[in-house]
Amino acid sequence: MSSIESRIAGAPISWGVCEVPGWGWQYDADTVLDQMREVGLAATEFGPDGFLPDAPTEKAAALSDKGLKAVGGFVPVVLHDPGHDPVPEVAEALKGFVAAGAGTLVLAAATGSDGYDDRPVLDEAGWSTLLGNLDRLAELAREQGLVATLHPHVGTMVENAEDVARVVDGSTIGLCLDTGHLLIGGVDPVELAKSHTARIVHTHLKDVDAGWAAKVQSGAVSYTDAVRQGMYRPLGAGDIDLGTIVNTLESAGYDGWYVLEQDTILTAAPEPGSAGPLADVRASVAHLRKLAERA
Repeated sequence: MSSIESRIAGAPISWGVCEVPGWGWQYDADTVLDQMREVGLAATEFGPDGFLPDAPTEKAAALSDKGLKAVGGFVPVVLHDPGHDPVPEVAEALKGFVAAGAGTLVLAAATGSDGYDDRPVLDEAGWSTLLGNLDRLAELAREQGLVATLHPHVGTMVENAEDVARVVDGSTIGLCLDTGHLLIGGVDPVELAKSHTARIVHTHLKDVDAGWAAKVQSGAVSYTDAVRQGMYRPLGAGDIDLGTIVNTLESAGYDGWYVLEQDTILTAAPEPGSAGPLADVRASVAHLRKLAERA
């Protein structure tokens, strides 16, 4: 099993780069990738469409030129609509994955609307379609040498404990353990790591202020407003027991990526000379390295 140090990756969302329209001020790819290398990250997820070049060979070159490996990427896609076939759009996305040598497809069960502040309720037909599509897409990825995962995510069709249980019981796809989205969705990420260790093939490490998470769960604030107010914290500065999660996974032989994600909304470009998001990323990397030493 390779060391944790060689499996620490980044994601553009830690720099405020997000697929949601109007999310906030966006950094350019060169700055983000340079800062990833500056803090010693080994690899990165792709980020939203348009962040890296669309052409597969250019996407691959954008990372290799910066000395970064390609982890894969987050692909939100409608899975529950019987009238919508998600295979063509995922197949198109996978061209860039294959060209860059990425190994992990991170699917989210999108609602079909922008943003993550609301979601419809699925009926049995919708669930049957969603679960069937998960297995179809997992096979599509497998045929191209990639591992597909399902990312439980606030404001998607798979958000809470009941949703996650239906995916585990009704499909064969692996899980992306996103510690922050699970907690905000009402799922204990520590217990999920312990009870379904074998299904976890990819990990997004976030830390969360539990007080803000509770406000989102109660409906007192929207998800987006809570992110804007700092719900996500640098690793070690929030309320998630990340040490137990890492130890649980490593003890079980987990050999996947640990992707550092601190979802951030930037209202404007950082002031000249300001560290901006880089300071929080640096703190998260340092904390995970400490956890790695203990593991």
